[in-house]
Amino acid sequence: MNNLLWTVITVLFAFWLFGQVMSFGGPLIHLVLVIAVILMIFNLLTKGKATL
Repeated sequence: MNNLLWTVITVLFAFWLFGQVMSFGGPLIHLVLVIAVILMIFNLLTKGKATL
């Protein structure tokens, strides 16, 4: 499950980066980044024992 969470974070970050480079998505791109950061912080605080 831990690998799945990091995969989701990586995909969300990649979408955000792609949106920044291609200049589309507007505020939605920033929302995706915020979700990725929240998931990452949640995973770090639970020391990798997060279950979704």
